[in-house]
Amino acid sequence: MFEQKEDYMIKANGFSYQKCEYVYIKEFKDNKWQEGYLSTEDTINISVMSTSLHYGQQAFEGLKAYKVSDGSINLFRVKENAKRFIKSCSRMMMPVISEDEFTKIIVELVKANKKYIPETNKSEALYIRPLMIGVGPKLGVGPSNDYMLIVTVTPVGAYFNNLAKTRCLTTFYDRAAPNGTGMVKVGPNYGSSLYALSSVKALGYNDAVFLDPLTHTKIEEVGAANFFGITYDNKYITPKSDSILPSITNDSLKVIARDYLNLEVIEEDVYINDLKRFKEASACGTGALITPISSITHLGEETVFLTHDKSLELKEILTNIQYSLIPDKYNWITKIIL
Repeated sequence: MFEQKEDYMIKANGFSYQKCEYVYIKEFKDNKWQEGYLSTEDTINISVMSTSLHYGQQAFEGLKAYKVSDGSINLFRVKENAKRFIKSCSRMMMPVISEDEFTKIIVELVKANKKYIPETNKSEALYIRPLMIGVGPKLGVGPSNDYMLIVTVTPVGAYFNNLAKTRCLTTFYDRAAPNGTGMVKVGPNYGSSLYALSSVKALGYNDAVFLDPLTHTKIEEVGAANFFGITYDNKYITPKSDSILPSITNDSLKVIARDYLNLEVIEEDVYINDLKRFKEASACGTGALITPISSITHLGEETVFLTHDKSLELKEILTNIQYSLIPDKYNWITKIIL
């Protein structure tokens, strides 16, 4: 087990990494998982010929732990993160761990780093990043024989600081290929988006809107987040595509939109030339949570979204569930008693 040291807490500094006390590490070698352990080091030693470095053999997840007013800790839909992590690892030809073990590891690590969880505050939480990488040396292209599971945590605040001015620009760079890895959470998808994001920021925009890689006519994702819009006839519309990462946040919002706000929820093609049917547009994800989009510019034409009332209502309900301020009627919360 672990030893708790002196009482100390670091505060969230936006959405940036700060080293906490413990990291969880578990190694796969000799064709089996070894016993996992907590480490106070957040650096690792791996071969310079590791498959994760040369061939992008890796997968990761993102979830949060929320401190509740009674002193307990909430994990939000951790089983869904486990399922997605298993799918991502399998797609990248890596060994998997069970849903139960995934949850057990997260609980152990959160408890070990409990003093770093921000106090009850609906804009701050403890971010949890599970990562699996191929670490065996390999010159030819192929999966590794050895792997490492690493889980780190850090206190975080809002991903975007100014929600009122999130201006987006479409890009004709693609984040994922048809029949590629867009539907799983792997580093190559994000690496391929960096140039596009840098390019739109250089033009004064906050984020890039990625279009479908086949036709470049339909919205797929906003940077590293899912897209949804609210139409003038009160429909919650979100894109449907095999190259979009299924967002656990978006999946939750679809349920909340239907049950709490009586919105009709539709997954369909969202054409970039048909944005005027939306009175609201937002990005959503674990990091972004719900980020209202003030405008989207495509081929020089800017579509402005003046209201975000429904989006902010959805955000309020979602965070109230995450922080146990309203009942969790969907059994989404896994509670950690410290």
